[in-house]
Formats: sequence, structure tokens, C-alpha cells
Amino acid sequence: MKFYDCATAPSPRRVRIFLAEKGIAVPTVQVDLRGGEHLKLAFRAINPEATVPVLELDSGLCITDAVAICQYFEDVRPEPPLLGVGPEERALVTAWLRRIERDGFYAMMEAFRNATPGLKNRALPGPVDYAQIPALAERGRARVAEFFAMLDAHLADRAFIAGRSYSIADITAQITLDWAKWVKLQPAESCRHLWRWHAAVAARPSAAA
Repeated sequence: MKFYDCATAPSPRRVRIFLAEKGIAVPTVQVDLRGGEHLKLAFRAINPEATVPVLELDSGLCITDAVAICQYFEDVRPEPPLLGVGPEERALVTAWLRRIERDGFYAMMEAFRNATPGLKNRALPGPVDYAQIPALAERGRARVAEFFAMLDAHLADRAFIAGRSYSIADITAQITLDWAKWVKLQPAESCRHLWRWHAAVAARPSAAA
């Protein structure tokens, strides 16, 4: 088994935190995204989508999606549960995960990839080059601000985003906030519930993964 990672990329960090919460160690291969290693034939033979993370199993199967990798490890080691317990909570965690990805994580990607000079022709991840669209960066920043305000209100009387305990929904939101710091899109100081929640999740040992 091998985990193809990039220490500076948000998507594989979701898996690293998930694994740290589970207490699972996996042999890791660092992929140099800045140097374009993911676009070369050797890596594209592993993942034609030219993205990380990738989990290569001993069977030869490669899982090329962060959430799918987390689902695999949830099934392998159910404790502690990070995708919810029981049908209702699992559905709740999944619904919040998808909302956080759609309105937060992908909005951050839109803002970041359409404005970062080093990604001039790489506005979307994957093997195909796409030009940046400045208007999408503006829209992404507006969406991120709305997302933070929504999440702040949601967390007013909750310790965790979905269900009774820390879950993959918290992991994804946590990384979205950390990513926002890199591009100076942090929540307003008035989002005190969101900041309180972030301080709590950032204090978990897994946050260092």
C-alpha cells in the first residue's frame, strides 16, 4: 500500500488528518506538484487525472479521490467513526460534507486557482490546461465569505458541524479555513462561533498531519 501525497496541498491533507484520527500509518510518496511531477507520464500511469491524493492498494487498485480513500479506511478501521454512526448520522455527515465541499472548499479552489500567478494556465486541476478567469476568482471570494457566515451561524450552539462528534465534515471545513489563511480570505472577526470551533479542531493532535 502507498499513499501519494503533497505536503502543501489541501486535498491530501484531508486524508492525512483522517488517518491521524484513526491512528493509521501508511507508506507515503511525496509528489512534487510545483515541479509538475503529477503531469508526467510516470505519475499519470498511476492516476490519469494527474491529481493527488492517490491510495495504491496492494491489489494494484488506485483510489484517486480523497473522500473515497477516507471511506476505504473507515471500513477497514471503523473506530473512531468519522463518517457518522447509524443511518441518520451518516446521512447528516454526508450532507454537510457535500455542502462544505460545494460552498466552501470548491469556492476556495475557484478563488485560489483563478488568481494565483503560478497557476496562470492551471485554473483547474487535472491533465488539461485551462486559462484563469478573474471573474471566477471574484465570485469565489464572495462565495467563501457567504460560506463562513453560514457556518458561523450553524456553529452557534454546536461543538461539531454534523452529529455528536468530530467527523470528516469538520476535517474538510478545517482545511478550508486553513487554506483561506494562505490567500488572505479568513473569516471576519465577528464570526466568533466559527473561530471558537476552529481553535478547538486546530488543537487536536491530528491537525499537525
